[in-house]
Amino acid sequence: MAPTVLGIDSSTQATKALLVDAESGEVLEERRAAHPEGTEVDPRAWLAAVDEAACPLLERAEAVSVGGQQHGMVLLDDRGEVVRDALLWNDTRSAPQAEALIEEMGGPEASVAEIGSLMVASFTASKLRWVRDEEPDTAQRAASVLLPHDYVSRHLAGGGEAFTDRGDASGTAYYSTATEEWKPELVQLALGRTLELPRLPDAPQEIMARTPDGAAIAAGTGDNMGAALGLSQSEGDVSVSIGTSGVCAMVSPTRPNDSTGAVTGFADATGRFLPMATTINAARILDAGRSLLGVSHEEMAELALASVPGAHGVTLLPYFDGERTPNRPEARATLTGMSTSTTREDVARAYVEGLLCSLADGITALEDITGTAAARITLIGGAARSEAVQQLAPAVFGREVTVAPAAEYVALGAARQAAWALSGQQEPPAWEISGSRVVGADPTPEVLDAYRDLKDRTEGWTHPA
Repeated sequence: MAPTVLGIDSSTQATKALLVDAESGEVLEERRAAHPEGTEVDPRAWLAAVDEAACPLLERAEAVSVGGQQHGMVLLDDRGEVVRDALLWNDTRSAPQAEALIEEMGGPEASVAEIGSLMVASFTASKLRWVRDEEPDTAQRAASVLLPHDYVSRHLAGGGEAFTDRGDASGTAYYSTATEEWKPELVQLALGRTLELPRLPDAPQEIMARTPDGAAIAAGTGDNMGAALGLSQSEGDVSVSIGTSGVCAMVSPTRPNDSTGAVTGFADATGRFLPMATTINAARILDAGRSLLGVSHEEMAELALASVPGAHGVTLLPYFDGERTPNRPEARATLTGMSTSTTREDVARAYVEGLLCSLADGITALEDITGTAAARITLIGGAARSEAVQQLAPAVFGREVTVAPAAEYVALGAARQAAWALSGQQEPPAWEISGSRVVGADPTPEVLDAYRDLKDRTEGWTHPA
């Protein structure tokens, strides 16, 4: 009988756990537990969710790995206890601190040369600087800083030394993708003092610890790196994940270098790189449209598909909660071009097209920075199940897209990493994904042109306090 492994996705919204056949990748059982809402959360809630969702499966697994939301700041004291609620990736209060740190590092080019990315409010270091500025007593109590997946992995190990991987570490802004090591001096710069940092693996498939019952624990990784593993992405493949955030990610053999900040130069979980363009607003754009129109997901899609490309001149710039790419933390959404003849169908269409145009900009940025045309574009995430998203994506992107079957790809990628650690082989196991389909449509470049014109015209707009 083939061994079984457990993959865990500790996301913004929930813990999802998959028990998987280590040889075939077949999902044998799945469990889930919800997380509290908000951008500032007591991380101990994640441990309770893991206990509820994953522990009933863990006793049947020979190895386990955790994929977790990137960037979140988990501060612990010298006893390993939580010092304050975790600030999550989508908490943008530290935007001024990110700008200050970039300048203190020597400017955008120097920042990218060191950490691989231009820092924004999502990154952990900016949150450390916010704590230094706003909660100096908290800063003094902190002894170590972990990422969400590190915190959950340490819990599964029953405590002890924390550990992480290069993929998630590359989103902290105190890890160098140039030298593949922590930069404690950047923690010092951010917080005014050094902190203990998690141990990094010598190889991506290293067994980092064991559960109290003896199951191997892999290094784990960030959620986007986990999704790339779960999709078995090859070099040049682009995944477009439409969930709480919108993430366009391309597997690349070379370290990207973008001082504009449009593309973050993250490492992946295999030894390659995962340049990404990320938006704060994604599925919530459709949720906002549904709320405005008072319709269901299905009705929203039907309304959008009943309109025409360009929604009779109605265009949405969907920066409802500020935005990360482009870096406009103080922006708000703009809906323009309406007249007395504008219909509900047009508004629904504008919301869907606004979402897809935002993601199209991300794909273009990846291609420009890497110098590589996307070999394949795969849609994943909850909002990718929308019929309107699936039909309009190839029109807005101007090329065919692959719609992946609904699955928990972060948890599946974590399971694949666990199976890799269990095998000790040089490469992860080859798991096939069945049920994907390719979708095409006539290109509608005028939709993207109108969107980009609106984006340019609103640069510098901020929401009044």
